Amino acid sequence: MTLPLPAPVFDANAQGGKDLGKLPEWDLTDLYPAPDAPELKRDMDWLEKACADFASDYEGKLAGLDAAGMLECVLRYEKIDLIAGRIMSFAGLRYYQQTTDPERAKFMSDCQDKITTYTTPLVFFSLEINRIPDDQLDALFEANEDLARYKPVFERLRAMRPYQLSDELEKFLHDQSVVGASAWNKLFDETMAGLEFQVQGETLGLEATLNLLTDHDRARREAAARELAATFTNNIKLFARVHNTLTKEKEIEDRWRGMPTPQTGRHLANHVEPEVVEALRDAVVNAYPKLSHRYYELKRKWLGLDKLEVWDRNAPLPMEDPRTIGWDDARSMVLDAYTDFAPKMAEIAEPFFHKGWIDAGVKPGKAPGAFAHPTVVDVHPYVMLNYLGKPRDVMTLAHELGHGVHQVLAAGQGELLASTPLTLAETASVFGEMLTFRKLLAKAKDPAEKKVLLAGKVEDMINTVVRQIAFYDFECKLHAARRGGELTPDDINALWMSVQDESLGPAFNFMEGYETFWAYIPHFVHSPFYVYAYAFGDGLVNALYAVYEEGNPDFQDKYFEMLKAGGSKHHKELLAPFGLDASDPKFWDKGLSMISGMIDELEAMEDGAA
Repeated sequence: MTLPLPAPVFDANAQGGKDLGKLPEWDLTDLYPAPDAPELKRDMDWLEKACADFASDYEGKLAGLDAAGMLECVLRYEKIDLIAGRIMSFAGLRYYQQTTDPERAKFMSDCQDKITTYTTPLVFFSLEINRIPDDQLDALFEANEDLARYKPVFERLRAMRPYQLSDELEKFLHDQSVVGASAWNKLFDETMAGLEFQVQGETLGLEATLNLLTDHDRARREAAARELAATFTNNIKLFARVHNTLTKEKEIEDRWRGMPTPQTGRHLANHVEPEVVEALRDAVVNAYPKLSHRYYELKRKWLGLDKLEVWDRNAPLPMEDPRTIGWDDARSMVLDAYTDFAPKMAEIAEPFFHKGWIDAGVKPGKAPGAFAHPTVVDVHPYVMLNYLGKPRDVMTLAHELGHGVHQVLAAGQGELLASTPLTLAETASVFGEMLTFRKLLAKAKDPAEKKVLLAGKVEDMINTVVRQIAFYDFECKLHAARRGGELTPDDINALWMSVQDESLGPAFNFMEGYETFWAYIPHFVHSPFYVYAYAFGDGLVNALYAVYEEGNPDFQDKYFEMLKAGGSKHHKELLAPFGLDASDPKFWDKGLSMISGMIDELEAMEDGAA
């Protein structure tokens, strides 16, 4: 039960700017007042004893428990999960505020080491649960309604039954995790946070350099892209070593477990059937020509170029107003959009702004990108941004606040049932983004502004759907190739370019050095095959939003009920009230047609607003 840290999620749409007003910072005292706080020591001491007592009371005895006894066991396990989660949330969030601070890195490692040691005796729990016959467990659920509420937890554990190792091996894997994947993750994070890029006389970090890829000045975009390529190339042996090691470690564990594919573990964790993911993947790849290829050909014309270079992919349009949006205005835009949908949504989001639940500014050593971390159900989520004041930054705020609203609503399920699988975790975030986009589009003052907004949304959706499925294909190829032996940096570069050309299309040239851009994507390191969840979430929300626009009765009530369910229901059950089914291949076409329809609009507007 080693607690996962809140991994930073790169947001390809973060932007740059100044004069933003006072940006909020995290107040982590709702978790603990300080690293040396007596409350933290109290909880760590409690955790050590609680884990030992749990093992003493239950190891070897789970199969003999009656329904009341099993419920008490589950509640004790849940409390351990909550306290361990609180400690690691505090340690992880402090670390991501300043990943280059050795004290913060040491504190997080020490907490992780202790919790891993304390929770090792609990490994028996899932192993013994999985040895109880189905009919015996079903009888316990029938006998106790409170226990039956936890049935989804048992179902998730039992999904791993075919891949379970011996008790001794499971304990070994749990123990050595702190010097395995998590150690390589930390090396990657610290290396990325410490990189410096020299762009036109300025020394910049990764986030600020990536932001320049959206600069109005094409020469500045090119300088940033070439410096990124040069720096990644200089460090490519290290990044190749990280990927080779993590991919091989996964292959070894998958082989021992008997998992049929490298993706199996992710599909099980996401509670999604492999054929549903493949239907999504195939639908998106088949749609490349009518989505990304078609859009980038339009953009090439707008920019007046014979070919797009990679530094033009996220370039602003020529007619785009290079305005900076202050923090207060961004807050109003998002909360107004949320209020228009349902006042309750804005009421849940509002405290994030004034209670220290958002860390918005760009600071040296801070992790790049953006995320919303749910912490634990008896505290509240925290949102991290790198806010630099461009319109797409407002979309990132809307996105992460959507996560926050979802996490607040799901907290009522309790620690073991609140967390949603990745495939559903993006629902409220992408929906919040869509609400904000539609609000801004309705207020557009002329066709040129509407065109810029539409183009920006299409680019965001391409980044979320097309790019992430291309990333998924890259990972599939990477893990398959690694099974044949060690991969050189050139080998990995070639795999990367094979999906870039296919997904981006003929409008692009690819500069020398772009083949190394796989190196900075954190998902490949932190969460293998995570990326398809973005495309799943975007497709799901596009279909959901279409139902909303069609005037589905009581949509808001159904929507909040879906978010409140957290991880307690399967995607089929959650989508049924809306008349949707993600296992139907046509479901994905419904979502993709929304993107295609926006490109139709842009093509129709071209003559009038070019």
